[in-house]
Amino acid sequence: MADGAKKMDRARARRLLAACAAAVVLAAAVQAGRGTALAQGEGPLATVRATLNKSNKIVTGPGDHNTKLNALKELLRDFLDTDALGRKSMGKHLDGKSAAQTREFLDLFRELFIRTYVQRLLLFEAPDFEYGEEKSKGDTAEVQTWIVTPRDKFAADYRLEKQKGKWVATDILIEGVSLAANFKSQFDRALAKQSFDELLERLHAKLDKKSDGD
Repeated sequence: MADGAKKMDRARARRLLAACAAAVVLAAAVQAGRGTALAQGEGPLATVRATLNKSNKIVTGPGDHNTKLNALKELLRDFLDTDALGRKSMGKHLDGKSAAQTREFLDLFRELFIRTYVQRLLLFEAPDFEYGEEKSKGDTAEVQTWIVTPRDKFAADYRLEKQKGKWVATDILIEGVSLAANFKSQFDRALAKQSFDELLERLHAKLDKKSDGD
């Protein structure tokens, strides 16, 4: 394969695995909530490892797409703090917004985040994982992992915070690039052209379209 083709193939793989990495974590939260929730007191690395180890069973296990998606929506809070991710993604654009507007955005963000990444993940075989260092400071931590496929290996690191005795993920870094930062750049571009309320309408329309396609 020519060098240019290799680079294009790798770029496509990185984009795909960025979606899959987040989805793996989200899908794993479903299994964690079905009678096997992570015990309070586990460390960041143990929490991530236990969650990812369950992910392959969810992706390849029984149940149709909608069953997994609905269970995920109910149990997501066991591992991923989508409100934290949504606030980081929107940044200054939430300044001055009412509590109702903020809550509406965060709810839409959660629904679209789950649907987008879970749908992409379910199209592909679940990858394997390797684990690196756990870096903790007080109630924050970062855990190194790698997504391993037959053709390549990609870094997927998790930023976590300790909340009510449990570690929850507030951001995911793919090859050093933050998902929150990636979303933020998209929202910055969108809000340079439209109002906050228009963005909410656009997100509602996108969610309605995905619901029709489920």
